[in-house]
Amino acid sequence: MRKIITLFLTFVLIVIFSSVSGFGGAFVYFQLFENSRETTQAIINRPVEIIDEESNIINVAQEASKSVVSIIITKDVPIYENYYYNPFEGDPFFEGFRIPGRRQSGTEERRVGAGTGFVVSEDGLIITNRHVVNLEDASYTVIFENGDKFEATVLARDTLLDIAIIKIDAENLPALNLGSSSNLKVGQTVIAVGNALGQFSNTVSKGIVSGLSRDIIASDASGFNTEQIHDLIQTDASINQGNSGGPLLDINGNVIGVNVAVAQNAENIGFAIPIDLVKDVLERYLEFGTIERPMLGVRYRIVTEEFAEKNNLGVNYGALLVPGNNDEPAVVKGSPADKAGLKAYDIILEIDGEKITEENTLLNIIQNKRIGDEITVKYFSDGTEKETKIKLFKFTSEE
Repeated sequence: MRKIITLFLTFVLIVIFSSVSGFGGAFVYFQLFENSRETTQAIINRPVEIIDEESNIINVAQEASKSVVSIIITKDVPIYENYYYNPFEGDPFFEGFRIPGRRQSGTEERRVGAGTGFVVSEDGLIITNRHVVNLEDASYTVIFENGDKFEATVLARDTLLDIAIIKIDAENLPALNLGSSSNLKVGQTVIAVGNALGQFSNTVSKGIVSGLSRDIIASDASGFNTEQIHDLIQTDASINQGNSGGPLLDINGNVIGVNVAVAQNAENIGFAIPIDLVKDVLERYLEFGTIERPMLGVRYRIVTEEFAEKNNLGVNYGALLVPGNNDEPAVVKGSPADKAGLKAYDIILEIDGEKITEENTLLNIIQNKRIGDEITVKYFSDGTEKETKIKLFKFTSEE
């Protein structure tokens, strides 16, 4: 009997323990489910975290877009019509004879191009590329992000850099801050803003500085007009046709360059003019009312080792002063070079210690100087190296 009671009590305890364990298991499972659901909801509802660089890029893009403009180029172009005519008018044998022809029937204003610019002063000064506004007989319309439109006047085109200054009649405009390009590092983040393809205004792209001090030969869409541009910033930020003249910005929104070209048949290779050079252009304009660059007043050809050896020149680099094809003088009368006593067949070797070579031409060295500068010129004349001081003054050749 005692065994039966003991077994019964054991069974009751097992049942009770199992019930309690089951309830505990259910409770634990319920708690785990609730915790999991809360964790999932927390993940779903957690605010998106943006790292500092992304936040800066967003802010820079938003602020810069207020100052970046699309430039639309329009001009009167001829309208042609097809017609039929009789080249033998009046000859009865050819009466009724007609051949097709084409003739002009007037003109109409059409869009012929587009580019980008950016505001640099509250009263409407805008920087762009010279090739964007190089048509003398065209009209230029500036369009802001908010749709405001202004007719623009071209104030100055630089003869050395692909830079121009235009002006609109407006006040209290948001101007971009011009930074510095002197301390750029390969690998640093840059942002390009522009009128991509002439259709998509204020397109923003991000990249890095891929290289510095690049020299390129740039051409327009026709391929016929080319020029060599020196000391450019290379970037992998997307720069497309229409981006020309737009700003290249650092991560803080300072302009460090002006987008100028993209390498054809290549991906992610674009170029920008360093802003320090552009600031110099702007300062020249504000000081003189035009972009003044000095002239030395000489005609020359670059001396190479092969040319020097062939002509027994005595030196193998420099700029040989030579007359022009139509007997134009090698040294222009009244020019700074003339005043200093330079003459035909002298060879200018160095300017302020800079050697003159194919890569570092006399023109580039002189046009980076300012009117009023005094330069030290080392030259080779009558078999002897000589040195002289030349003061660069405002001079325009009348030839």
